[in-house]
Amino acid sequence: MGPEERAIRELHSTWIEAVNAGDLGRLLTMMADDVVFLSPGQAPAGRDGFATVLPAAHQRARIRCVSELEEVAVVGEVAYARSRDSLSVTPRAGGDAMRLAGDRLTVYRKHPDGRWLLARDAHTLTPVQSPSS
Repeated sequence: MGPEERAIRELHSTWIEAVNAGDLGRLLTMMADDVVFLSPGQAPAGRDGFATVLPAAHQRARIRCVSELEEVAVVGEVAYARSRDSLSVTPRAGGDAMRLAGDRLTVYRKHPDGRWLLARDAHTLTPVQSPSS
């Protein structure tokens, strides 16, 4: 594994840690100014949309994401990572956790200062049916 792939893998892990912690400030430093997030059934969102949704979600629920990288490719100044994600969302007011799972494709772009930044992110997270359903 080369240094660029290692940097993408580290960035992916740091991103997931910051999502789980609800650390919006840290997440904003890891994304490009023109970032686009694609989620099923929702309009594409940029930095401002993300900055609104994440804190509100963490206020309502405890969020725990586990992301298993399945593929990383680096081609020049662009890289992508494909992962299999699972998400647990437990309401802070009480109640059962909602579980979601799906695939994620993240595109990174190398910033002129040498940092890799998240540029595009698309996922297929959908609710997981419990065995008793």
